[in-house]
Amino acid sequence: MMGDLIKYTDSAKQERYDRAYLKMAMEWAKLSHCKRKQVGALIVKKGMIIADGYNGTPSGFENDCEDCEGKTKWYVLHAEANAITKVARSNNSAENATLYVTLSPCTDCSKLILQAGIKRVVFMTAYKDDSGLVFLRQAGIEVVQIAEP
Repeated sequence: MMGDLIKYTDSAKQERYDRAYLKMAMEWAKLSHCKRKQVGALIVKKGMIIADGYNGTPSGFENDCEDCEGKTKWYVLHAEANAITKVARSNNSAENATLYVTLSPCTDCSKLILQAGIKRVVFMTAYKDDSGLVFLRQAGIEVVQIAEP
């Protein structure tokens, strides 16, 4: 058995799906109220979207992500953290899933990705600090960048 990751027989088909899911993550990013940066994420398992997320404040807080000086508030959640916590609150599991995210994960989110059992990360834009990507690769997680979906 190949495991829970969907294995496509040709890489062109996999790339088409990767691009489509990234486009959906881009649309999800538009739901963010953050002014500095809008980031979207989807978690896909066995060909189904099991969770989604975008960067923003926790439930019950005002939607303003930045303070009066334009700096991001410390409690703003990243898109991938929001998606992973949605999985945690559901009956689903992210084990062997793929995370699609518009911005590559930071170090903290990379730890969450590993602990959630996600086996593949597909992203568009590289974050200014690549330590999260280095960590994911060291952990054996497949990392793919597709700059233009």
